[in-house]
Amino acid sequence: MKTRNRRRGLVVVNTGEGKGKSSSAFGMVFRAAGWGMKVCVIQFIKGQWQTGEQKAAQHFDNIEWHALGDGFTWDTKNPEQDVKTSREIWEFSKQKILSEAYDVVVLDEINYCCGYQWISGREIADFIKNHKPAWLHLILTGRNAPAEVIEIADTVTEMTQRKHAYEQGIKAEQGIEF
Repeated sequence: MKTRNRRRGLVVVNTGEGKGKSSSAFGMVFRAAGWGMKVCVIQFIKGQWQTGEQKAAQHFDNIEWHALGDGFTWDTKNPEQDVKTSREIWEFSKQKILSEAYDVVVLDEINYCCGYQWISGREIADFIKNHKPAWLHLILTGRNAPAEVIEIADTVTEMTQRKHAYEQGIKAEQGIEF
C-alpha cells in the first residue's frame, strides 16, 4: 500500500437518480479496508435503521461507522430539526476529515442535504479545496450533487435509473436494498 506521502487522495462523487450510489461507495469502503486502510463512514440521512453494510463493517477493526441522520427526510414532520441535524453532521464530518486518522472518508447521502439546501455546495467545495488532506480519499454520495462539488471532484459517476422494482410495487429486499 502506498504511504500517505506518496498517495494522491481522490474526491469521488456518486450521484444521479439510479440505484447504487451508496452501494458503490461501500464497495470502495471494503476494498480500502481490505488493504488495511482506516475508513470512516458518515451517513447523513439514515438513522438507526440497520443495513447489511453496517453489519458487515462491524467485522472490520479498521472501519468506523456513524449513522447519524434523522431518517428518511421526505417524510419529515420537522424540517428545522433536519437542517439542524445535517449541520451538526457536517461539523462532525469536518472534524473527522481534519483529524488525519483516516485514509478514506465517506459522506453518504450528503448530496441530498445540498439538494434540500441544508448545506451549500459552495461550502462543501471550499472546505474540500482548502482543508482536505492531500492523501485522503473522500467519497460523497446522494442525488443532486451540487455543481461546485462536481467541479472539484476527480471522479463523478451519475447513476441512471432505467427500471426499478419499487415502480412495480416490489418493496425493498434485504440484502439488495439494505
